Amino acid sequence: MLNRDIIIDWVNEVLEGTDRFVVDVVIKNDDLIMVFLDADSSLTIDHCVEVSRHIESNLNRDEEDFELRVSSAGLDHPLSLPRQFRKNIGRNIRLEMNDGSSHLGKITAADDLGVTIEVIVEKKRNKIKQQELAGTMTCTYVDIKEAWPVISFN
Repeated sequence: MLNRDIIIDWVNEVLEGTDRFVVDVVIKNDDLIMVFLDADSSLTIDHCVEVSRHIESNLNRDEEDFELRVSSAGLDHPLSLPRQFRKNIGRNIRLEMNDGSSHLGKITAADDLGVTIEVIVEKKRNKIKQQELAGTMTCTYVDIKEAWPVISFN
């Protein structure tokens, strides 16, 4: 049986002393291992290969049949760690709160307890969507259900 905590320990062995870190490890159907990584600077495919090889060297295919995927925690993965929020200061984010509310804003600050955003309100004027700033808001990570980066093509 594959153990998530042991896999996280193996990944941390490889990443120790680097600016890369584990965002999540998911094991599906007892044989699909998905490892999501991020970095303070950049994450390359070579970094993912290095982690993949280390995990494979610790598992025995004769005892355990598995599929392994190591990748970046991309835009289809919500931000979950304070380190990710700090990395994304200056970028837009959509916060889904535990109380059911949703807020769009630009991250202006982040620490180990929470994040501060400059709230952006979207309004339609003559069928054209416009954005206006509506002050700042600070949220603790405990109050955030999900935090999604927002892509801007401007």
